[in-house]
Amino acid sequence: MPRPFAVPVEDRLTEWLVGPALLRDSPIPCNPTGSWHHMHVVEYEAKALEIDPEAMAARIKSAGGTFHGERLMRRYVYNPIPPVDGRWVRLRDAGGAVTLCVKTISSDAIDGTQETETTVGSFEDTHALLGLMGLTHRSYQENRRNSWLLDGVRLEIDTWPHIPPYLEIEGDDEEQVWQTAERLGIPKDELTSENTQKIYARYDINLDTITDLRF
Repeated sequence: MPRPFAVPVEDRLTEWLVGPALLRDSPIPCNPTGSWHHMHVVEYEAKALEIDPEAMAARIKSAGGTFHGERLMRRYVYNPIPPVDGRWVRLRDAGGAVTLCVKTISSDAIDGTQETETTVGSFEDTHALLGLMGLTHRSYQENRRNSWLLDGVRLEIDTWPHIPPYLEIEGDDEEQVWQTAERLGIPKDELTSENTQKIYARYDINLDTITDLRF
């Protein structure tokens, strides 16, 4: 049954980070105003690797896409307690919105990633709070992102240090992703749903060994 709201925030957040069971029972506070929110979703996304960012942006615009800004993304990545293969905690500042999430990778399929996410306030303060709860970050990472929207499908042109840029296509279901790729002239066999760690591995870079990744 639902847990009482009197449970300290730190305890509730700790339980959320170490296991998803709490999410089935009650929400997590997302900001100081007292509102509550959580989101547990399957991500439907695919990536087109080694793109020309300017050419891809022109292609998206020609297809009717709208540009929604460029920003620097910065994040801390932590292991959950206890560690679980294919699962990590991410605190991310997306250039305006700061979110805390647990990502779980079950496969490299288009629907192989689950994300449980909530909005938080300060990037630095949340990082300090996680440290007080025993989570030590395993890496700090940065990337640059150009965001587009095409008929409700999110298109992100991502640039990361040391590897070529790629396009991420994220929709509400698998069919949306494939249809959008087709509209952009990207063959299905040129798409991958591998996570960033595996993309780095394509270039013989072990992301687990890099504790500070920035431009």
